[in-house]
Amino acid sequence: MADVTIRIRDNGPLLVEGPITLLDADGNAFMSDPNKPAVALCRCGASSNRPFCDGSHNRCGFAAADRACGQ
Repeated sequence: MADVTIRIRDNGPLLVEGPITLLDADGNAFMSDPNKPAVALCRCGASSNRPFCDGSHNRCGFAAADRACGQ
């Protein structure tokens, strides 16, 4: 099993760290740089490079600071 961590960035993207395969609704894989240790996935919906983050959250006023609830 691969070690993958997903971090929610305040007012920003989901940061996925570790080896992943990202598939679209038809099962086609998105190309990503295998040399990068992490992939940032858009949460704001404004990225021109969806599903990847392009920093648009800084310009569109996206605000979210989700926190985990105690389990």
